[in-house]
Amino acid sequence: MSLRLERGTVQLEPHDKYLDKTATQTIETLKSILGDDAIDIQHIGSTAIPAIKAKPIIDIVVEVTDFDRIMLHNEQLRRKGIFYQDSDVECQLLYVMGDMEADIRTHHIHIVKWNGTEWKNYIHFIDYLKANENMALQYENLKEEMEGRYADDRVAYTNNKQNMINRISGK
Repeated sequence: MSLRLERGTVQLEPHDKYLDKTATQTIETLKSILGDDAIDIQHIGSTAIPAIKAKPIIDIVVEVTDFDRIMLHNEQLRRKGIFYQDSDVECQLLYVMGDMEADIRTHHIHIVKWNGTEWKNYIHFIDYLKANENMALQYENLKEEMEGRYADDRVAYTNNKQNMINRISGK
């Protein structure tokens, strides 16, 4: 799997163990920069589920107590190729990695509040799919169907997965 995807597009690829190694390296980089300002950091999203296909973008969630403290690290993060983006998701900050000039993304790093709903939803969702391969495969089937319909519209792709994500997350 090549780790890169043009922003706004959808392309699913089979799981690749390289992604696990890359996610672990990114988590270690984040821990070294954020230190005690990060309570926990986890690899989430479909690339964290070995049984299913995923977009070639690593999703990571960082649990914090204070968004302002994280923003103090922006220069250090930028030096490591981690760039702050305005988040389109309420109650989160979003950082990205990739080739910003070519509009290519390799990582989405979601910063969420400690013990908050967003953290719990991310962790419950990924843990549930890792433990329930049948449901993970159903999720993969939905993703493949949405990829066929919305290959050039990631917003529609994401929105059309939301009902299943909500059901799994207990929303």
